Amino acid sequence: MRTLRIGNIVVPPTETYMHDVIIVGARCAGSSLAMLLARQGVRVLLVDRASFPSDIPHGHFIHRHGPRRLRDWGLLERVACHTPAIDRMILDVGDFPLLAPNLVEDGVAWGYGPRRSTFDYILMNAAADSGAEVRPAFNVFEYIIENGTVVGIHGRTQGGSTVLERAPLVIGADGRHSGLARAVNAPIYNQVPPILLYYFSYWSGVATEPFELYVRNAQRRVIFSFKTENDLYAVFVGAPMEELETFRRDIEAAFMQSLDLIPDFAARLRAGRREERFYGCADLPNFYRKPYGSGWALVGDAGVHKDPFLALGICDAMRDAELLANAVREGLGDSRPLAEALADFERRRNDASAKDYQENIVSARFTPLPPEALAARAAARHDPEAATRLVKRRMGMIAATN
Repeated sequence: MRTLRIGNIVVPPTETYMHDVIIVGARCAGSSLAMLLARQGVRVLLVDRASFPSDIPHGHFIHRHGPRRLRDWGLLERVACHTPAIDRMILDVGDFPLLAPNLVEDGVAWGYGPRRSTFDYILMNAAADSGAEVRPAFNVFEYIIENGTVVGIHGRTQGGSTVLERAPLVIGADGRHSGLARAVNAPIYNQVPPILLYYFSYWSGVATEPFELYVRNAQRRVIFSFKTENDLYAVFVGAPMEELETFRRDIEAAFMQSLDLIPDFAARLRAGRREERFYGCADLPNFYRKPYGSGWALVGDAGVHKDPFLALGICDAMRDAELLANAVREGLGDSRPLAEALADFERRRNDASAKDYQENIVSARFTPLPPEALAARAAARHDPEAATRLVKRRMGMIAATN
């Protein structure tokens, strides 16, 4: 590989490094990126402070372009071994429950809901199988910055040994509170403060469709639920941030009171059994970060974070990992300067996410649907094929003209 120039810093040829890229964070964005880079022959070190398999109290629904991307990567069957394909849904925005069956296109179902302990482990193993060096239980406590350029990391292994690793590019896939973003003071833009809080848990013995979504604008509630592993049913409630203290005082009471806005749904859930504690989060800001600089880049929630209303986090993290992998491959090779390739990554990421980002904010503010959308729903109410086409278009499974 050629000598790199990052800003005013000349980086030695990558043959002098053990790694071409260090990725901090081995969950959906970081492991996807490590796998894709390793498949291209890039020498990747992937580290994470967690020991895997490891669950996290986050949403874990994968839909839209996510399942197709997993298929293209050769990983969809591994996911499907653990959790059912979600190919039917109820969508109720306060007018009536619209049932859309047969949500399958080109042999790929609309969605999957694997637990993060399963999904992240699948991705991390895929990265290792592709040739990345993976180090779980590795805590990064310092980023090495020389002359304004990030050149490596200081970390501590599970056994307590301190390790210094260097690379021409260090990538933070370490979530919305990214340590790398703090270290380099990555600028934030398009910022919107947290809008909703979310609580969720898991039930067994519930009679359901694989996916159900209820929006109640007047009461400012969103409720969504889906089948996940071990015949469990994940149920999420979103409510305005100003109600946080009400939920904290009595989570179960506030949660079930929200469900009572949909009596049939609440009755079905009460007929089942809650199998786990309630999980929740209110620290859900909406923002973009500048995703690159001298010797560093960001991907996943570290680069773009948004309210979970449209459940876009995982599928967008995988998309951005693919975009960044292409940019890194070009920038570390002979195709173009790294800074130019990373600038192009930012443009592509922003273009790909802009529409959904704004729609997500509008939805989280419980903005009513426009009349034409309500009319389209009404026209498909008693026509399952029309309902399926409507949802497929809405979710990007087919072209808008189909």
